[in-house]
Amino acid sequence: MTAMTRTRVLFNDMLNLPRGKYVPVDVASGGKIGFARGAFAVSYDRDLLPIPGCGVYDGLPDMDLVLDGERRAGWQAQTEIALGDLQVDGAPFGLCPRGALKRAIGDWEALGYKPMIGLETEAYIFQRDEDGVWRPYDSPGAFVYGTGPENDPRGVTDDIWEAAHRAGIPLESMNGEFDNGQFELTLRFDHALKACDDAFLLRTMAREIGLKKGLLLTFMPKPIPDRGGSGLHVNFSFSDANGQNPIAPTGELSDLAKHCMAGLIHHHEALAGLLAATVNSYDRLAAGSMAGYWANWAEDHRLVTTRCSTGSPKSARLEHRMADCATNPYQAVASVLQAARLGVEKAMPLQPAEDLDGLDNVREKRHIPSGLDKALNALDKDIDLRRAVGEAYCDALLFLKRDEFKRLQGKSVDDVRDFYIPFI
Repeated sequence: MTAMTRTRVLFNDMLNLPRGKYVPVDVASGGKIGFARGAFAVSYDRDLLPIPGCGVYDGLPDMDLVLDGERRAGWQAQTEIALGDLQVDGAPFGLCPRGALKRAIGDWEALGYKPMIGLETEAYIFQRDEDGVWRPYDSPGAFVYGTGPENDPRGVTDDIWEAAHRAGIPLESMNGEFDNGQFELTLRFDHALKACDDAFLLRTMAREIGLKKGLLLTFMPKPIPDRGGSGLHVNFSFSDANGQNPIAPTGELSDLAKHCMAGLIHHHEALAGLLAATVNSYDRLAAGSMAGYWANWAEDHRLVTTRCSTGSPKSARLEHRMADCATNPYQAVASVLQAARLGVEKAMPLQPAEDLDGLDNVREKRHIPSGLDKALNALDKDIDLRRAVGEAYCDALLFLKRDEFKRLQGKSVDDVRDFYIPFI
């Protein structure tokens, strides 16, 4: 076995960027690596913002990435991966997305349940034209559920699959999605923290493999206006004290599952501020789309926001379809779990299931806000959800994203795409 010569320590920030450092293996073995809290105060275009909690006016003090004891195989030569949790003065840092997820997991475990998560991610591939402009991947033979060279003539997904296998990232499936150059990369169900760690690393790895081929994988929600959008579907269930799945133990939805969906529906508008956290997100979320627009639910229905599957008591699950991969996966899963938990703790009643087509006809009247600014306002007003996810976390996110909205207000669709596409 080839010896590792360096450790790549990584954390995922609120912009869904993979911040980190390369350090010698013996340095990483110390278990703690320092960073400036100001990393959370830097916008996509590298402006330093006075984000609450970052200490911008206090000299940009330190935070520590406290590393997990386990190291992961990397996809770069002689490089291992180390993940961890951010702390300040020995206490959890309130702006750490992984920390927000751990709080959500802990809240559910206090109720006697371990959250299990399966994430479906979607992305487009772009290539540079002769003028250096990013254009959609040339795959003229592509089709829905396509595999092989007709869908991916340069073999990008082949390389991603092999690298994921070597890095221990458990892919469940990979295939062509709705449009040319669009792909779905689905991860296997696992414990919530492991599932989000895998999703974070898969996205980072996939973009880096594409760039080595001169291509750009973008997880933007809607990079091409007249083509389909790309989402992040959060599938979840639980393991109870007996190791059983309580979503539909008798083949019918349990009260737990119904209350979970009621919580998600109750907090629908505010969730948009956490799950659809870019200006571009609202080009994807529209009536008649297979995304999370309406505040509704149904069994095995892809035109509702919360889709449930009860065909097997063992594999029964709930699927929330609003989020996109521009959103940090820890943030997305923490938000879904906390909204669901609030529904359980308050025993919220579940409205009737959507029974119309969801394309031209729906019974539900409530839907997501019309843009990022209004979604952030809804989050700001939803005190229960803010407290559940974390007040410090939401305060920082609101400041960061309101600044982002102002920068892009009045910009064209192309300007918005060009702003986001190098990063997401």
